Formats: sequence, C-alpha cells, structure tokens
Amino acid sequence: MNRSVRGTRATHQELPPALRDAVDDFADHLSRVRNRSAHTVRAYVTDVVSLLDHAVRMGCVELGELDLSVLRSWLARQRTTGAARTSLARRAASARAFSAWAHRAGLLAADVGAALASPRAHRELPSVLRADQAAALVEAPSRPPTTTDDTTTTAGTAGGAGTERATTVEATADGAGAKPADAASGSAAEAVLLRDRVLLELLYATGVRVSEACGLDVGDVDHGRRVVRVFGKGGRERSVPYGVPAQRALDEWLLRGRPVLVGAHSGSALLLGARGGRLNPTTARAVVGGYAEAAGLPRTSPHGLRHSAATHLLEGGADLRAVQELLGHSSLASTQIYTHVSVERLRAAYRQAHPRA
Repeated sequence: MNRSVRGTRATHQELPPALRDAVDDFADHLSRVRNRSAHTVRAYVTDVVSLLDHAVRMGCVELGELDLSVLRSWLARQRTTGAARTSLARRAASARAFSAWAHRAGLLAADVGAALASPRAHRELPSVLRADQAAALVEAPSRPPTTTDDTTTTAGTAGGAGTERATTVEATADGAGAKPADAASGSAAEAVLLRDRVLLELLYATGVRVSEACGLDVGDVDHGRRVVRVFGKGGRERSVPYGVPAQRALDEWLLRGRPVLVGAHSGSALLLGARGGRLNPTTARAVVGGYAEAAGLPRTSPHGLRHSAATHLLEGGADLRAVQELLGHSSLASTQIYTHVSVERLRAAYRQAHPRA
C-alpha cells in the first residue's frame, strides 16, 4: 500500500473489517489506477469513510446493503450540519466515484450513486488583474532594491519588499538554521531577484499552476520553440508556449542566477530556493504576494496570475479550446468561467463609459 493510502488508515479504524478493506482498495484504485494526487486520495477517502460511517449507523453492516436512500440521507445530514454547497458537491462526487468503483469491482449489485443528485456548486468569479497591473507585477523584480548598508535590504521598492518577504519565508520553507540574510547578500541577492522575475514571468506567460511551475526541470524548457513541458493533475503532460519577455528572464536566470544558488540538492530543478533546493510553492506564493503588495496592486496569488492570463487571452481573441489546453483543464466547463469574467469586465466598462448605460 502506498504512502497516500497508508495515511488514511487511521480515519476508518472503527468501520467493520469488510468496509475498511473496501476503503483501502478504493484508495489504491485512485492512487495507482487513476493516478490521483495524495491530496485528492485523502479527500475522497475522508468523504467515503464519512459515508460508510453514516451507513453503519443506519444499520448497514455490509457494503452490498448500501443504497440510494443511504446516500441521500448522508448528504442531507451534511447539509443540516452546515456544509457549504461546494463541499456538498464534492462529497456527492466522492460518493458517486466510490459507488461506480464498487459496482465495477463486484461489491455492489448496482451503481447506486449514479442517480445521486448534488447541489450545484456556487463558483465565485476569480479576481483578475488588468493587463497593465499584471505587467507592473511581473516587472517589479527588475527594479533592484536600494540598500542602507552592505547587508540590509530596504522595502523602498517593489523589488526590495518582495525579496525581503520571500527570503524570510524561504528561511522556514526551504530549510532551517540559516538566517534570511544568507540569501540576501551580494550575488545571492541578485540571483533571488532573477529567480523572482522568471517565476512571475512564467506564471503570467503560461498560466501554469504554482505547483506545476515549481515542478519544472531545466530540461522541460525548449528554448528554440519557446515552450515548456508541464506535468499537470493526474500526471497529464502538455506543452505551453511563452513569450519573448519570459525568454529573456529565463536566459538571465540560467546564465547569472541559477548557477549562484545551485547546490548539492538542486538536481535538475529549474527554479531554486535560497538554499539551493527546488523552489517551494509556499515560497512562490509569498513572492507573488510580496511584490503585489509592495507595488500597491490588489492582493494577488499565483492562482490570480493564472486567472489573469486566461482572461487576457480570451479578451485578446484566443479560442476557448486553446485556452483549455493551455491551462490543462480536463473539462471545458472549468475554462468557461473565464468567459463570464470577460463579460463582467465588459459590462463594467460599458456602465462606466456609455452615456445611457
């Protein structure tokens, strides 16, 4: 049993042995066959354990006794305890996935979850930067910080504040024992600035997820065609293009930045933390948020840059299917939310500009 499955065992010890075995087999199926992430496996298993615990309380001692009324009763109980619509939708999806698997495995005579309805999740429209705001953010690290002495970086510029905040986080996220100043002096400080610049450029240019950006290796970059090979959710691979500004940032980072930070634990990682290991997504989020705050921009995260990139592509005339491929969405429905964002921005501009709006 792999680590992601073992980590769920403590959550279902009180279930009858046959149900515990079913949960373990389902987790194995998600991890090994469906290639789901450890986070997804834990979420699905937690939901299924909750469902089966509810079934046992209703008198079901064998999996074969699970029926649609039990599933509906479980969801109703979740609703009465205050679960949000998004949580209910996810738990219903977990129940349907478990039911379908159990039916295929011969543990259920019928796929009882197929008829289980769930509340439609309310989807918030993502916050999006304007094109000029996104440009200001990605260019922030190109303005080097001012210094008051040989070792202290001030927060007087966007670059200074972003770097100071990022190196502070890296002191805890990328290792322990060293002070933040270890990576903020001399050539190391310049290397961190170059790393920050290429991180921001890649996030906005490609619209990749922060985990995907941090997972990139040097060999994943095709400089001739200006594309990066990205491994997304479920291990799905895709190629994403990037533009000339990102290419310049990459060239500078690989020439003058990465060699300064590279160490024994760097491996083939493209983006490095201050200690030489692969850049941590937590640090990357702090970098984005730090530069946005210092530049006086709305609160922004790597996911906000992803939203911005998708919206700007559609507003520029990109095809929805092309944007779906770039973002790595398995379903077009996930991409369609950006059309709503564009329409809302158009309405806002109309209301502001048209005399009879």
